[in-house]
This record gives sequence, C-alpha cells and structure tokens, in this order.
Amino acid sequence: MFNYRKRVERDLTRWRDQGWVTPAGETAIRGELGAGAQGPGLAGALAILAAVLIGFAVMSFVAANWQDMPRLARLVLLFSALAASYGLAGTFFQRGMDIFGHAAMLLGVSVFGASIMLIAQMYHMDGNPPDAVLTWAGGALLAGVALRLNPALAAAMALVALWGGWESMQRDSTFWPFLLGWGAVAAAFVWRRWWPGLHLAGLALSGFIVGLGYQFDSGHAQPLVVAIGLAAVAIAIVAERNGHDWDAFVPAVLGYGMSIAYAGLHALQFFESPGTANLILWAAVALALLLAAIVWGLRSGHRNVLWLGYIGFSIEILGLYFKTIGTLLGSSLFFLVAGLIVAGLAALAYRLHLREDRREIMA
Repeated sequence: MFNYRKRVERDLTRWRDQGWVTPAGETAIRGELGAGAQGPGLAGALAILAAVLIGFAVMSFVAANWQDMPRLARLVLLFSALAASYGLAGTFFQRGMDIFGHAAMLLGVSVFGASIMLIAQMYHMDGNPPDAVLTWAGGALLAGVALRLNPALAAAMALVALWGGWESMQRDSTFWPFLLGWGAVAAAFVWRRWWPGLHLAGLALSGFIVGLGYQFDSGHAQPLVVAIGLAAVAIAIVAERNGHDWDAFVPAVLGYGMSIAYAGLHALQFFESPGTANLILWAAVALALLLAAIVWGLRSGHRNVLWLGYIGFSIEILGLYFKTIGTLLGSSLFFLVAGLIVAGLAALAYRLHLREDRREIMA
C-alpha cells in the first residue's frame, strides 16, 4: 500500500503538469490516499494488545482465587467486570476515541468468555466443552454485528475455528457444522467490508480444507486437497479475465488456493512415503504450480502471490534436498538443477522488469 501511494503521488505531479488532472482533482485524490492510509497506529495497536493482556489477567486472577471467594462475590465480580468493559467502551466511543472503544469491547468479549467457563464450573454444569466456546463465539459475533466492531468479529472467527477444531479432534472426523459458523462470521466481514477479516476467514477455511486430507480415506485424501486448491486457482484466473468487479479478490483467492494445493502436494511428497516415480511426479506438479505463481505475481504486480511462490519454492527445494540426497540425486546434481531453475527465474524477472520500464517510459 505504501509503494502504491508513493507512486500515485509521484504520478499526480506529472499528470497535473500535463493538464490531465485539475488542481482540485489532485487535492481530492491526495485526500483519498491519505484517508486510506490511516490505520489504528501505534496507540491503537497497543490498546488492542493491552485489552488482550488485561483479559488474560482477569481470567487468571479469578481462576486463582476462585475457591476462596463466596459464590455471590464471584458472580458480582464477573458481571461487574463485564459491565465496566462495555461502559468504558461506550465512554471512549462518545469521546471519539474509537480505537480505544474497540479495545474495551474486545476486553468485554474476553470477560464474557471467562464468565461462561467459570459459571459452568461453579454450578457443576456438565456438557460438551466446545459448546461453551460456541456460545462465546456467538456472543462475540452478536457484539460485533450489533455494535459494528471489527475486533469482536475477528475474535468470533478465531473462536469458531477453535470450536470446529476441538469438535473435529474429539470426533476424529470432519466436523461439517464448522462451515455454518464460519459462514455466519464471514458474512459479517462482507457486510462490514473489512478486508483483514476476510483474510482471517480465508485462513480459517484454508485450514479446514487442508484438514480434510488427514480425515478422509484414513488420512490419505491429499489429492482431494490438491484438487480443491487448484479449483480455487482456476476460479481466480477466470474471474480476473472476465471482469473487474472481482479484481480486488483475485490475488487473495489465488494465494489461498495455491497454498491449499501446495499443502496437499507437500503431504503427498513428504508424509505419504511415495515411491521414486510418484515423488518425481508430485514434485514436478508442485514446482510447476509454484513457478506459475511466481510468474503470475511478477506479471500482475501482486506481491503476496509472488512471495508465497518464493516461500513455497524454497520449502520445496529444501524438502526435496533432504528427501533425495544420496538416493535419487547426488548433491552436486541437485544443486545444479536448482541453480539452473533459479537462474531461469532471475532471467525471466529481469525481462519482465525491462518490459515494465519500457511501458512506463512510453506512458
């Protein structure tokens, strides 16, 4: 974002000098760039961290002194802490200190979760422990939607992921209701138009899909994971070529799809103990996928996909080295092949860079 803003600001001067942009238009564009660049800042980040730490402090203090407190005092303490958190949040919002209000609401969500656990313990309520996490997630989602609080929605997604993972481990099988909870929180992210939240939803869904490979077919369903990842990549490419409405989502979908597909390919190569022929096949597919992602990232300018490709390529090369050293490939041959591949990438990147420079000069 910083590089994009810097480039637009530099181009604005040239566009104004050439008469393409009026002074009023330049001022409006710079104002829009400045508004988009604003974020919570250091104070906001520290406030969120403080809320998380205080929430853990409350839970730890109450848990440590739980047995020594009368039952009524326990309830008063919990509900007072909850009311104080929400009251403090309201005060901050009224004074225009929104980021601190969000932090206080996040503290309230933490206290709400602690209250669920401790009250259940106090009254000896037996049941399925993940259900308490689901209730906690529901409260966070309700707070996030009713009060339009992005941090509360982020907490709800994290809690839904915890709930789904816990249920899956208990059942030792895929827990499909997770998708309902995930969909509810993801819909709230879409409604709020909160991009970081959509990324969080993408991570949670990617983890669920990767987990399918270890749950279906006695834990050997990695080809299914690869197929789902490649399908997401194909959808992203088709969306990019057929319209501009989805341009903002294409890099994210492609990046998550590539990561999912490579997670399956990585498992097929290094966890499934394949024979030499299968290892070569899956390694070739993985390298082709990663190289394609790198090329696409270079040509489109989407650095997230580019760096995912670089990271995956490095992991793949190191994995193959340790897997095949002394058997399939000798050390010198391995490094020669890897070096030639990287040299080819460097040459390709250089040519694309020259082409981009020529386009900027002609413009």
